[in-house]
Amino acid sequence: MAPPLKRVVEALTELTQPGEAWTAQSSQENVLRQTLCHNLLALDQKLQQDSNWATLQQLREQVISQLTWAVRSDDVVWNFVSEVLVQLLCLKQTMIELLVQFVPPKPNPKSPECAPALPPDTLSISQQKIVQTALQFVVILGICPYLLPGVGTPLRCRSDFAATVEKLVCYLASPRGMWRLHVVTMALLDVAQHSSLESLILTRHLGDLLASLCQLAYSPNKYHLNLTSEEYSHQEDREKQKGLTDAEQHSCQQALRNLLDRVYQPIVVKELLILQGGTKQMAPACVGKTRTFSQTPSWLRRRCGQLLSERLMKPNGIQAVVRGIVEGAGTGIAGGQSAEAAAADWRKCDVVARILASCPQQCLSVEEYYRQVCPQVLDLFHIKDKLTACQFQRVATMTFLSMVKEQPELADKYLLKPLLAPLICCLENKEMVEGSRQVGTVIVEESELTCCVDDIYKVYVVGNDPCSKLLESLKAVIPAIFSLYCFTTRGVSHLRSGCQEILLWFLQKSEPPVAMLVLKQLAGLAQSSPIIHPLYHFTAGSEGGVKLTVKETVSDEDEILYKKVSSEQWRIECLAQLLSNLQENNLTGDFFIECLKGLTCLAGETDDRLATSRSDGLPELEQREQQLVILQLIAVLCERFGHLILNNTVHVIEFVITTLDRCCVNLMHQTEETVEAQTLSMGMGLIASMLGGAVQLTSTDFDAMKPMLPRLEQIAVLHPDPVIQELASDLRITVATHGAFSTETVVTAAQSTMGNQNKQDDKPTKSSHPKETCPVTRSQRQSPTSHSVGAMEHGNMATPGNSPRNFHQILQIAFDPEVPTRAAALRTISQMVRQRNPDALSNQEKVLLVFLENLKHEDSFVYLSAIQGLSVLADVYPAQILPRLLDEYRISPEGAEKTRCVETRMKMGEVLMRSTKALGEIASHYRDPLIRVFLMGTKDSDSTVRASSLSNLGELCQCLQFAVGSVIHEVTECLTGIVKTEREPEVRRAAIHVITLLLRGLSEKTLQVLDEVLRDLYRLLKYVIQADEDEVVVVHAQIALEELDHIVRRFLFPEENLQKKIVILP
Repeated sequence: MAPPLKRVVEALTELTQPGEAWTAQSSQENVLRQTLCHNLLALDQKLQQDSNWATLQQLREQVISQLTWAVRSDDVVWNFVSEVLVQLLCLKQTMIELLVQFVPPKPNPKSPECAPALPPDTLSISQQKIVQTALQFVVILGICPYLLPGVGTPLRCRSDFAATVEKLVCYLASPRGMWRLHVVTMALLDVAQHSSLESLILTRHLGDLLASLCQLAYSPNKYHLNLTSEEYSHQEDREKQKGLTDAEQHSCQQALRNLLDRVYQPIVVKELLILQGGTKQMAPACVGKTRTFSQTPSWLRRRCGQLLSERLMKPNGIQAVVRGIVEGAGTGIAGGQSAEAAAADWRKCDVVARILASCPQQCLSVEEYYRQVCPQVLDLFHIKDKLTACQFQRVATMTFLSMVKEQPELADKYLLKPLLAPLICCLENKEMVEGSRQVGTVIVEESELTCCVDDIYKVYVVGNDPCSKLLESLKAVIPAIFSLYCFTTRGVSHLRSGCQEILLWFLQKSEPPVAMLVLKQLAGLAQSSPIIHPLYHFTAGSEGGVKLTVKETVSDEDEILYKKVSSEQWRIECLAQLLSNLQENNLTGDFFIECLKGLTCLAGETDDRLATSRSDGLPELEQREQQLVILQLIAVLCERFGHLILNNTVHVIEFVITTLDRCCVNLMHQTEETVEAQTLSMGMGLIASMLGGAVQLTSTDFDAMKPMLPRLEQIAVLHPDPVIQELASDLRITVATHGAFSTETVVTAAQSTMGNQNKQDDKPTKSSHPKETCPVTRSQRQSPTSHSVGAMEHGNMATPGNSPRNFHQILQIAFDPEVPTRAAALRTISQMVRQRNPDALSNQEKVLLVFLENLKHEDSFVYLSAIQGLSVLADVYPAQILPRLLDEYRISPEGAEKTRCVETRMKMGEVLMRSTKALGEIASHYRDPLIRVFLMGTKDSDSTVRASSLSNLGELCQCLQFAVGSVIHEVTECLTGIVKTEREPEVRRAAIHVITLLLRGLSEKTLQVLDEVLRDLYRLLKYVIQADEDEVVVVHAQIALEELDHIVRRFLFPEENLQKKIVILP
């Protein structure tokens, strides 16, 4: 019969309780010795005399009979350790027997939520503390004193009590030490066979057990001879003084393997690293002095290294090693100890990466090691725990990069190709499997593409180590990443930013020729191999990602052509958007110059098109497609970047050289056009301004200008314009002499391009912007005052002395037959009105007439400038100008002038719409005349005027907000009548759009302002959805209903704002 569990715990309490106070003359060692002796006698007395302890005494005798070592000796400390071990074995046996006899009660169906009954072998918290105290005595008195120097953590480094124990037991070390160490270790492992006791032993004393087992199993010294003459006189147990037998040593090795396999591997790695130790260490002694302790033995360091390598080679061994070293190391915030911890953590991750990248000696070959370890390294990128994911990813990235540097070929096989496998699958152009030809078949899953992009970002961008192997591997999948980026920019996807960062990193880190070639491939100017399979395409995933599927084949040639053209245009837009993030880099300007060089071949294609196509090895159709792509690229880049695309002197020089090349080709084929002439004038003006001192030119810049010399000579000979010939000849001389000689023609061109005053004439003229006019063009000689227009347009206000004269000249230029000059004058007048120029204020009526007259012009460049000027004028002088504009809009003549007048009224409607937006809150002051004119316009005989009036009415209602309340009934009745009676669908669309703008402008105020008419508007929208035949009208009605739905939902379910209020009580 097993004794009560409580009785065994009482016995352990009796052994470990502190003793009575002793005299002050006694040393700490003597006090401890007397306490141990007293506790042993007290327990023995209770076991022999107390009948309540009889059952425990019987179990104790049974356990002792099974032991292979004697419990009693003349050593008090060993007697104490032996007795504690016997009681622990009794505790284990008692817990086993209690669990065998335990029959769990049946669960009560009336209370299923109640917890099940605890098994009888469960220890309480207080009992666990007592057992832990007993275990601590066993380890300190029975294991630590018999460890060799440098094995495990010394006692003096643990606590003051442990340092005291060291003085008591160190001199007791004898040849029996190895045998006693074996006895205590095996006994503790035996106790740890029980699950409840195992957790108590291994959580606190795993390191000591590992140190003991390593010494017992692998120490070259089976025993330690350090005997005194007094100890040598004791000759008992001489067979034990010989140390361990081979069988015992083999059993210790097997026990060590079993222990390493049953414990959580990261803890094993951590304890092995501590046991392996480092260089000679220092520790504070108990008396306050600094004391050194022995270095870890070489045999133990080697054995721990082998054991760690075995942990590494096991399944999930990489994670175990990483967790054991870096898990739980926080980075903190910047500054102070946290910053030091972050730096130490980074160094620790670097060390782990170097360890993982090195092949251990136990491995058969480096390739075998990479085959086993590389998949585990890739798995480190996918840790879900946010607390450790950062460190794991850092270790994985640094390990990845180290492996690529040390073994590029093996890393390519086991790391890079598995990493890039989903993207490589996108680019494979193999024969499709029979089962994968069905439309919609998923080729690459969404999760695979997401993980692939994330892992590439972590390795390449975050790792930021642009070695040649990484760049080469990434270059192969750049077409797939760019196609994925183009797809994500069409919608919402979390992959867009990752793809963009990867592309930018590659373009920035690659060599300029490689980056230029990749840009050409992405733009379609060079062959890209491989490319995405023509039967595959990207589709949106269910979790915000992207997947690759089989697309539906299209047989219609027009549809195929349309999709191809739209796809190319979108790729060009995406490429320009990507380049916009590289403005600080010269790559964008170099790519633009490269496109201009490709444009040069367009100049003389009429005569030798076939010869060129044969020499290039390209069919004529493909060459034309490339030429169209070049034109699209140049147009998009110019529109997006403007003059910022040429961000250094070399770019400007290359641009001019390309322009001269194109002009020479045109002159040879006699195909010069107006645009080419203007471009040539601009290029020559740029080079003249550079030579005239606009920038500080260096010898390198002049070397870059040398290719201009033969081109300028050819232009000076072949160009039909003598002014161009003269300027080209003079520029050639100036460039050849590195600016030492400059003619008057070059100086004049430079001053005109840079916008300086021409001091040779008495007339107060200023140079224009290079893109508007150039000193060598005939148009400037015909209208010399255009210099003043250009200067005023760019904010160079005239001085008071010549301001009136310049203003009247600008008014005259506003009627110039040249469209660019006329539009420039109108924009200049608009800017003067906006800046409240005194001349514009005094000539308000003339300015209005100028704008009204130019509003009738056919060219959009002119009438759009007039529209802008009228809106600015109405914004600055609303009281005087707005009534005039309303009168112009209301006039509706009959007869032949009606068609032309309708166009003018439409333009005037655009003016009123811009003016209404510009008025903002003060639009309510002009509400009545504006609404009156717009409501009258809804009854006009022309449908376009009616639609324009409704559009303006919607913008006005959106600006008025609360002020629309008193006239809302008139507006509602007008809209209802139009929707139900109007035949033209465009007008009905505009009417429904007015409702949408009205709801959008009022927003949360809708229920207050439209209280009386909201039901009628709702019914009108429902009527349109059910009865209207025009699909666009129905869509507009649905949009209006959605807007109304959002308003009502926000009113019924307002957002909760969690705020803390602090109230000061009186």
